[in-house]
Amino acid sequence: MGKTFEIITSELKSWIELQKVFFVATAPLAANGNVNCSPKGGDTLRVLDGNRVAYLDLTGSGIETVAHVQENGRIAIMFCAFEGPPKIVRLHGKGEVVYPANEAFKALSVNFREHLAARAIVLVTVTRISDSCGFGVPLMSFLGERDLIGKWAEKTGREGLQRYRFEKNRQSIDGIEGLRAPNMGPGLADPRHG
Repeated sequence: MGKTFEIITSELKSWIELQKVFFVATAPLAANGNVNCSPKGGDTLRVLDGNRVAYLDLTGSGIETVAHVQENGRIAIMFCAFEGPPKIVRLHGKGEVVYPANEAFKALSVNFREHLAARAIVLVTVTRISDSCGFGVPLMSFLGERDLIGKWAEKTGREGLQRYRFEKNRQSIDGIEGLRAPNMGPGLADPRHG
């Protein structure tokens, strides 16, 4: 039977830190908008305290999570055990997108390894913590982290990442504002112009 918790206990924190993947779900306010669920991994999530978690948001082809969180703040993070005893943990909360230009980014970034592809940190104030059995989650073995995003970011370079974010991360698939111009990367807001 599932339980709810007032805080992320030390036992839950330890369990969360063992998971190799987590899923982030968000949705726009519009009833006809697209719900989004994104897999995340690569040692990018940290439990900051009993009611706050943060994860390093890496550059990708979509910007749904950032757009939705900026619009309405609603976010759920789910972890499930693919190894060991079955278990699912969900963290529901209010998210905030913290960009590198924001003063809070520097303080939060010390919790993570430096990553060239980082475009923001998503900070979540957790309002509901629950677990459930996870009996339906399959057993799978972890083979290792993929290093493709790091290699891609190195090959693309800082200016290339800026151009890519400008082209791909300005708005969600529903047309909601994604990365804001000063946060596209270092340098000019629009890398196509002088």
